[in-house]
Amino acid sequence: MTQEPTTATLDLGPQTRILARLADGVRDDRLADPTPCPDLAVRNLLGHLTGLAVAFRDAARKDLGPTTDTSPEASVPDVGPGWREELAKVLGELADAWREPDAWTGMTRAGGIDLPGAVAGAVVADELVIHGWDLARATGQEYVPDPAALQAAYGLLAAAAEESDRDAGMFGTVVPVPADAPLLERAVGLSGRDPGWTRTA
Repeated sequence: MTQEPTTATLDLGPQTRILARLADGVRDDRLADPTPCPDLAVRNLLGHLTGLAVAFRDAARKDLGPTTDTSPEASVPDVGPGWREELAKVLGELADAWREPDAWTGMTRAGGIDLPGAVAGAVVADELVIHGWDLARATGQEYVPDPAALQAAYGLLAAAAEESDRDAGMFGTVVPVPADAPLLERAVGLSGRDPGWTRTA
């Protein structure tokens, strides 16, 4: 799966800023609410976002070690005091790291998996876009992702579905979505989520 032609110049800054604003809009009394991610409450999703921002920041820097070697399934993430400031900080560092041309070349590692830098960049774009949707849906906020990041995420997810049996995507069974649906809904479906999910579902 080669994403270099479409992601080599992708600036993740607009999407990380959108995600940081969503996180800042989360009320403390909503941290225990469910999300579209099975078994993850809002606080766990925010903890996951913090961890993945650190991991992919270090992957971009080729600073390989515990942060890039640990599988995201190793434990259930959580947030602690000062999580808003911490998440905003690491999201900014993530965007800065992926502005370096070297981040998109050669090999790196994330989640314990070795992969080309360009593919890692597409993966983190996908994580930021789809988890932005998760967070917005879980907390009742409006969400319009960065168009370039959304296009990269959709390209990655569509390629993964094409390479599989079309029923299994990168993150679970693909949810069928009409071909004329908005691009975000199609990406969400490819990620194994129901675009119609609500907090009361």
